[in-house]
Amino acid sequence: MTTSGQPELAGNGRPPKAPSLLDATLPIVVLIALIALTIALFGVSATDGPLQVALLLSAAFASLVALKNGYTTAAIADAAIGGVTTAMSAIFILLAVGALIGTWNMAGTIPTVVDYGVRMLNPTIFYLTTAAICAVVGTVTGSSWTTAGTLGVAFVGMSKVMGLSEATAAGAVICGAYFGDKMTPLSETTILIPKLVGRGLTVGQHIRNMFWTAGPALGISLIIFLVLGLTAEPAGGVSTQAALDVLEGEFNTSAVGLLPLALLVVFTVKKVPPFLAILGSALFAGVLACFTQWGVVKAFVAEPGLGPVATGIKGVYAAMATGFESKTGNAAIDQLFSRGGMASLLTTIWLVLAALSFAAIMEHARFLERLLRPIVARAPTRGRLIAAVNGSGVGLNVIAGDQYVADVLPSRMFSSEFARRGLAPQVLSRAVEDSGTVTSVLVPWNTCGAYISGVLGVSTASYFPYCFFNLLSPLLDVVYGFVGFKVPSITPPQDAFPPEERAEVPAATR
Repeated sequence: MTTSGQPELAGNGRPPKAPSLLDATLPIVVLIALIALTIALFGVSATDGPLQVALLLSAAFASLVALKNGYTTAAIADAAIGGVTTAMSAIFILLAVGALIGTWNMAGTIPTVVDYGVRMLNPTIFYLTTAAICAVVGTVTGSSWTTAGTLGVAFVGMSKVMGLSEATAAGAVICGAYFGDKMTPLSETTILIPKLVGRGLTVGQHIRNMFWTAGPALGISLIIFLVLGLTAEPAGGVSTQAALDVLEGEFNTSAVGLLPLALLVVFTVKKVPPFLAILGSALFAGVLACFTQWGVVKAFVAEPGLGPVATGIKGVYAAMATGFESKTGNAAIDQLFSRGGMASLLTTIWLVLAALSFAAIMEHARFLERLLRPIVARAPTRGRLIAAVNGSGVGLNVIAGDQYVADVLPSRMFSSEFARRGLAPQVLSRAVEDSGTVTSVLVPWNTCGAYISGVLGVSTASYFPYCFFNLLSPLLDVVYGFVGFKVPSITPPQDAFPPEERAEVPAATR
């Protein structure tokens, strides 16, 4: 379709032909082959560039198939550009988070959280506490990204100081953050999906029904994290007391250093747009550092000839642009806090752009629709239908590389079928969230996976086994679908059937 709403015409004046199953499948086969080759050759460093190349090559191949079907070059280019445009808000947030990590390190915010956390948290309950705190913060902020990009960074830093597993800590952060993201009416996806599903579904109904999978999934995750903490043997290369001594000697680790965090919470409560809230907190932290961490700022800039004002401005700019560099003399601590900057997330942004280009072409050429259609037809029972939604969400996160594609398409394509079979709309919305939203962080080239991996500094392959909540949510939803637990039914509406079938409305398929 064109932007005017008229059918798109090929060069011969006719609409492009509908894709065959082979047309829709070939780009996926090419994508899987190129990704497998890339990972085999480059391992965990594949996201540093090779994976982006694989995605762009796959997008080029999908474009060739679309051209063969009659789509014009201009239409394909517009589709790719449109796909990239949908990620602009996320890209700006990524850049703001990069700046925030840099200035929060320079202002002592992250070192202060690490210092307080190491002193207060027992290593045996560290993973459990991390997940629980991130769940609360995620619920309050309504954003898994904000939770992971702020407190998540600090918790991963704490794990390194304590000699615990950074991958496990990252998994705990993700479990808590995504639970909180799902259980709040402040979350974008929690608001969006009920609207897409329709049928009068409210956000409150959606959240209440989601709790039956999200609650047990988090509960089981917390138990596993407690067991992992009890059996962990801290043996890091950094002495905890030595690390705390260095932090106290180099940073002013007082409550003042937590002001940027408090400001971010205020901005969030006031519903300031995420980009402005994060960037505002980042800038405030940079200015605060010039008053509370002046020695750190001077050491970072390392230009004795500059005046105080110029030194402060240059320090703030540098921390926001290329990241803060700690110069305490303790190699392990310097490595821990030398992070951030907008530039540090450019590779992640590249990954997001490449993934969305491929997804946009696949959607515009109707390849994704062609792949989903037989899935609906081959799900005759309630359990299979719910499993199909979850499988589609997971599959689209892998294929399309963006959680919004994985949320939007199943919400739209399965809505009428759920209504026809007499299944309440919250059954579909929960299945979409349990798969499309929650599993997005498990895919390295997905926007969520790329972001979380980038800000936490832990690869998706490393934290994947510890994302118990994200793995359990879709599994529980599928089990509920087959056993009929918390799967409410409704009387199928008349408009869910073609006119010739409206005389007799069938009951929900069991």
